[in-house]
Formats: sequence, C-alpha cells, structure tokens
Amino acid sequence: VLRCLGIPTRVITNFNSAHDKNLNLSIDKYIDMSGNNLHLSEDSVWNFHVWNESWFVRRDLGSFYDGWQVLDATPQEKSKGIYQCGPASTRAIKEGDVNLDYDSPFVFAAVNADCVTWIRYSKKRKERIYSDTRKIGKFISTKAVGTNSRVDVTANYKYPEVKEISFKIPYSQYKNSLMDDRKILVTAV
Repeated sequence: VLRCLGIPTRVITNFNSAHDKNLNLSIDKYIDMSGNNLHLSEDSVWNFHVWNESWFVRRDLGSFYDGWQVLDATPQEKSKGIYQCGPASTRAIKEGDVNLDYDSPFVFAAVNADCVTWIRYSKKRKERIYSDTRKIGKFISTKAVGTNSRVDVTANYKYPEVKEISFKIPYSQYKNSLMDDRKILVTAV
C-alpha cells in the first residue's frame, strides 16, 4: 500500500530475531541448580522475522531520525493497547534510543538483545551465569533492486560486534598501560 502511495518501502528479514516479551532488552533463560529449564520467561528467539521499512521524514522525532522506519504488519505484542509496531526509526534502533515512542525498544531487542542464562537458587536469589551478546540480529537483509540478490542492511540497525579481548596480565600492569596510552594521545594532540 505504501508503495502505491509513492513511499519507498522494502521487506526486511532478521535472522535470529529476539522476541522480548517483557521489554527488558534481553532474552532470559532460567535454569535450576541441576541445569533443568524452569520456563519462567516468555522471551524467545525466532529463526527469522520479517517486517517492512518505509522512508519517512520524522517531524515528530526530529530530522536526526529521518530515513528508514520499521513497520511490522504482524506484531505479536500490543503497543498502546492495540496490536501495532512502528514506525520505529532504524537510526534510533542503531543508536540505542529505546526511550522513543513507536516500539523502538521492541525492535532494538529484536536485533540486539543479549541472551542471558540465569541459575535460580530460590525465589529471591538468582545469578547470571552466561551472556551471549552476539547471537541476535544476524544477516539483516533485504532484496536488491532489480535482481534477486540479498543486500545486507545489518549496519543500518547495529554497529559491528566488537571482538572481546581477554587480558592475561595483572590489573596494575593494565592500568599503567592506559596511562601510557593517555600520554601518547596528549603528545599527539
């Protein structure tokens, strides 16, 4: 319909799409001390999810948020009392501006939630034992114009994943190396 009105629109597919039921920006899994799943969360990860993007000027949010906007025709959760999703600015999603209207936190979680495993010792005590920050939001794609090729638009939704670096040096040595880096930076300026 939006294309018929002359509004640029495209279909987007997100692989490993998070469904963050409680909007805490993480997909939580709870296990007991024996490793059995406790089914305490309604969060899930879908193999893929599809939505549309349309190109809008956002006078309501400011020009920073102009551009591609997420519109989901198959929302699974109510937003402001009705089943709707969007228009959520892809710029807001990439920048982590989850306090904006139009379901930005839900879409942010769909492409960038952490998968967290908790061990539950009692109703009052739990401990995070694992967190995967890279599983969600893979190969976010659309179809190329004029061909059947895939175009990767992941960079429109999230910054590149940073490779974690493990330090095998004492903290004091690491702290001193930061001071050396600061001296080099000041000298270079």
